[in-house]
Amino acid sequence: MRLLIKNIRTLAGIVPADTLMLRGGEMNNSAGQIDDAWLLAEDGVIVGFGPMATLPEVEADEVVDADGRVVFPAFCDSHSHIVYAGSREGEFRDKIAGMTYQEVAARGGGILNSADRLHEASEEELYEAALPRAWRMIRSGAATLEINSGYGLTTEDELKMLRVVRRLQENLPATVKATFLGAHAVGRAFAGRQSDYVDHVCRDMIPAVAEQGVAEFVDVFCDEGFFTPEQTAQILECGGRYGLRAKIHANELASSGGVQVGIRYGALSVDHLEEANEQDVRDLAASATIPTVLPGASFFSNLPFAPARRMIEAGLPVAIASDCNPGSSPSGNMTFLWSLACIKMRLTPEEALSALTINGAAALGLSGDRGAISVGRRADVVISKPVPSLAYIPYSFGEDLVESVIIGGTKV
Repeated sequence: MRLLIKNIRTLAGIVPADTLMLRGGEMNNSAGQIDDAWLLAEDGVIVGFGPMATLPEVEADEVVDADGRVVFPAFCDSHSHIVYAGSREGEFRDKIAGMTYQEVAARGGGILNSADRLHEASEEELYEAALPRAWRMIRSGAATLEINSGYGLTTEDELKMLRVVRRLQENLPATVKATFLGAHAVGRAFAGRQSDYVDHVCRDMIPAVAEQGVAEFVDVFCDEGFFTPEQTAQILECGGRYGLRAKIHANELASSGGVQVGIRYGALSVDHLEEANEQDVRDLAASATIPTVLPGASFFSNLPFAPARRMIEAGLPVAIASDCNPGSSPSGNMTFLWSLACIKMRLTPEEALSALTINGAAALGLSGDRGAISVGRRADVVISKPVPSLAYIPYSFGEDLVESVIIGGTKV
């Protein structure tokens, strides 16, 4: 199967084939663009691209005329929570009235609210609810998705969530990665016994997850009011023994020590970072851990925006993900995140695109395979509607400018 896209106004996100991620100033990848371009994919892989003047004679099974359109790598959303039951608009009203995230959680809402609802839902109901959410994210340009568990908080319900993620892996055109997040909060049955719950996660949950082979990563909500760095270390160490690589929530609500424990245990990424301080940035710069920022959560929950500009200045490979979830970021619209990154974090359109694509892929251990335009990478690309430039897409926030999403060389 050969797909040819021709007459592209701007082909963006081009990197050398051996580039695994973009760091610091490299993220402003304006050099990685060709105007009036073509791109050829064969059997789902990019095999060539260049200026239209260099287009060779080629027979293709499908030809797309992208006149006036921008083509760029499909997004890699490296942090989401889209398997859940019900919604939490009641808490939305509470936050409008002035309640904080911590106050909602302290009265038994938040994550525990979602856990109660998920417990009552069947596996089929969860799948039928998650499937259209995933498709909305795909249609907004995402070809790779990570999905956390974490609304189960019992062994049975965490496994139920992860089996739903596996069904999504089997039935979606996008690549789906699964993360076990049993330590998202303390389950109600362990109220007041947090250490016992951590032991339960290590003794019962992680071995069951590993036995069923339903997750690749292990995550912990290491933050004020949730799990301590010591408890996080206990869970990450246990997960590592069972072959689960670390990815953790850190510093959403306070500078919690989550960054440092994540680095110590070789976390692929530390995510959130709304309260990251200068020491956190320095420690990340000396590590191989990728900082993943979640501007949708900052926007919806009135939290500070993570210091992505400072991280880029420090030479870090910043990634951006949706955190799509029912309580603090109920949108998985990737182009809106692109706008937020530019407007609220002061990233250039090119920096934000790098964070949403190649660095998002790196935050999922997919470096070199997707998230960029280069020969040999999977042909996951987005074709915009007619626009005057790449920057027009984040500039025109809230407007649906995605015309086509191509995953593995096929329109979806």
